Amino acid sequence: MKNQLIISLVAALSISAQAEDGWQHWFKDGLGDAKIVSGQATYSAENGVLTGTTVEGSSNTFLAKGPYKDFELQFEVKVDDELNSGVQVRSHLAKEGDPAPEGSKNGKPLPVDRLYGPQCEIAINGTAGDFYDEARRGTWWSILTQTEAVRTEEAKAAFKKGEWNHYRIVVKGDHYQSFVNGVKAADFSQPNDPEGFIGFQVHAIKKGTGPFKVQWKDVKFKEL
Repeated sequence: MKNQLIISLVAALSISAQAEDGWQHWFKDGLGDAKIVSGQATYSAENGVLTGTTVEGSSNTFLAKGPYKDFELQFEVKVDDELNSGVQVRSHLAKEGDPAPEGSKNGKPLPVDRLYGPQCEIAINGTAGDFYDEARRGTWWSILTQTEAVRTEEAKAAFKKGEWNHYRIVVKGDHYQSFVNGVKAADFSQPNDPEGFIGFQVHAIKKGTGPFKVQWKDVKFKEL
């Protein structure tokens, strides 16, 4: 009986280890190798919770890691009602002398270290989980790829105001998917960004408002 118990325990531990195989748990011990770019918002990580806080007068700010190609990213997120946020995927940092990004809405070069590209939205206004083309095309990828049918009423209502919300983002090849609290919120293909940074956004705020914050916890990442 004792031997059977030991065998069962070893088997359970083995299954658990296999289930976590390949997962990286981010922000358990501070910000790690992530880099703050594009603005002056502040970031801190304590007890596995990443907190981004607005700074008046700052542009959109991002905590960037990467670059990465194919991956799955999961996290829990909570955002102040007055703020929206997002997570960039396969995004790019503008460099000195770069021309305007291909497809740019205004055709102008971006400031150095401005992060741009696909962003999975975090917001209470019904857009959560949709992807926005940050600082480039300036519109939703569901519109660009004619996949607006994915944005069902269930998807628009999936994000819960004032609560922790679970996100799952899968990017493989040209295929992008997101799930908010288990509800599919985006599903499209586009070949323009084969590799790039992941960036946790703190949005700019209006003068005389804030500070506001967005928090992420249980952030885990796996390359595919």
